[in-house]
Amino acid sequence: MKKIIFAIAAFGLFAFSSCSDMLETDSTRQLFDKELNSKTDSVFYGFGIMQAMQQLADQYVFQGEMQGDLVNTTYYTDNNLRQLANFSATTANKYDSAYVYYRVINNCNYYIAHRDTTLRTGSTNVVINEYAAIKAFRAWAYLQLARVYGKVPFFTEPLVTIAQINNNSYPQLDIQGIVAQLAPDLERYSGLSVPSYAVSYGIIGSTNWGQTKRMYPSLCFIPVDVILGEMYLEAGQYDKAARHYTTFLTDVAPGAGQQWAQSLVASLSVGSSRNNRLSQLPSDFDGTVSGLSWSSVFNNNSTTDIITYIPMAVNRLRGVTTSVPQAFGYNYYSTSNFIDSLRMDEIQITPSASYTTLSDSTDYYYFKSVTGGLRQQFVNNAKLGDMRYQSTVTRGEGEDSTKLWINKFNNGNIILYRTTTVYLHLAEALNRLGYLDAAFAILKDGITASLLDSARTYISDETRNLFQNTYPFLSAENISKFPPQTTSNYTATNFGIHQHGAGAVGDGNYPGRSAYTLDSIVGLKMKELARIYNIKVGTTKQDSINALEDVLCDEYALEFAFEGNRFYDLCRLARHKNEDTGLYGANFGSIWLARKLDYKSPLKDLKNPDNWYLPFK
Repeated sequence: MKKIIFAIAAFGLFAFSSCSDMLETDSTRQLFDKELNSKTDSVFYGFGIMQAMQQLADQYVFQGEMQGDLVNTTYYTDNNLRQLANFSATTANKYDSAYVYYRVINNCNYYIAHRDTTLRTGSTNVVINEYAAIKAFRAWAYLQLARVYGKVPFFTEPLVTIAQINNNSYPQLDIQGIVAQLAPDLERYSGLSVPSYAVSYGIIGSTNWGQTKRMYPSLCFIPVDVILGEMYLEAGQYDKAARHYTTFLTDVAPGAGQQWAQSLVASLSVGSSRNNRLSQLPSDFDGTVSGLSWSSVFNNNSTTDIITYIPMAVNRLRGVTTSVPQAFGYNYYSTSNFIDSLRMDEIQITPSASYTTLSDSTDYYYFKSVTGGLRQQFVNNAKLGDMRYQSTVTRGEGEDSTKLWINKFNNGNIILYRTTTVYLHLAEALNRLGYLDAAFAILKDGITASLLDSARTYISDETRNLFQNTYPFLSAENISKFPPQTTSNYTATNFGIHQHGAGAVGDGNYPGRSAYTLDSIVGLKMKELARIYNIKVGTTKQDSINALEDVLCDEYALEFAFEGNRFYDLCRLARHKNEDTGLYGANFGSIWLARKLDYKSPLKDLKNPDNWYLPFK
């Protein structure tokens, strides 16, 4: 503890003395200067905390993915990554550092302790959004620490003296304790948007292949309602989680880029398929689903679907760079003029067989070609796989045909939250609350005014009331934000999340036509769970909740693979399955998680939750 805190204090004193970073400021103030009493001063501190976030970006991704079930190591894998993958990492591991999170926390603590929150322009408080955003940063860092280490030292005062450094009496808190300490205070800021600085974006340099890269400051912050939703979801407080996700999506999320996030669609691509089953389209295929390009989320300057990201520098002269693209096979810092030549032979991380199998086994739903019929009226499905894989993974040709490059990180940005994250985590919370149809609607149709139509027989009257009152997406005040599909303009709406990669899963204007139904999907998952885990799956609502949670787990894999959150998702779901002791036993979640990671031959027994955590350093 003393070593960690000393390092934090050192950073706290000198964090903002350098101006060479991509998040450059003109301030010469250092953290021991207590003045934070002007309307613009603290912008520099906000950028300083963003700099600290850059320092932890690589660790966040590598810890979250290497310990998950979606990746494999290769001959070229760095030994630090290999240790994370097989659960042999010690405190000597390069990517095991609590310090990088405490660096964020201590800088947040200092800001919170010294910021003048009474500053106004007229009747408008010009500080409060930024003040709340800094508290959200701190909450995120503490939540991440608890995810990685289990129980961690907790303090909210800035550590700037030797006496504080020598104090070893800080309480050790787990996720539940951290939520109990921080959430009540954050509740006061629910509904606030992130700060809007004077410049909406800044050009932060050009890549070596000639693309201009921009930084959008508003996307560097974490909205209060998002982090509150995340904290409550981790702690199993599902109603509170759902309420804050709802507040964000109805009242806070700005602009069409986020409002229409559910209409993202991965382009249909079967020509570059990985086996012969996918080599040709069905004869009755009549086009794909319209929508925004799913892969565009990962473009160099994309703002679509992104709530929070960490933009990394385009070169070392401009600040903190990232090694994540290189690990996935892309030399982001190449001097080549051609983006195609960024692919490297020394790929360290490749897709796992479980991820590939999941994608390949996913049905693709499409509109049938019917003479004299409306294309939306008829939906068929075929074993074409999920197209998000095709958008995420590039297979080599000829001599390189065995190579697989994961291209989500060829932009040098680390995404923390997307609007899709909020929708899917809302579905997880609703499912655990017993509203299976509401959760499934997010996968199938999206939350739109169409759910109020009685023709959608899988939606209960109770759930219709839920979306009008308890979580008021479809209240009189909000329903215009979530319009129904129409025959003439079915693209300008929220589609179901599963449609991102699996085509026309929703029913559009013709309820009951798509074979992607709650009963069939949950039923198939029940059979799979019974077979894999040798358990007796019954017909109770709790059996269905558990099965739909696994359906959501699959959707997390298809949607968020390699983005840095897989292991944390698995651990959260496993904890909640363990807490559901009356279903398949008190340790079912641990068995469930261990089974998913068994292919990695981990050096620790993952049926013991204590072994999910890294050694604290």
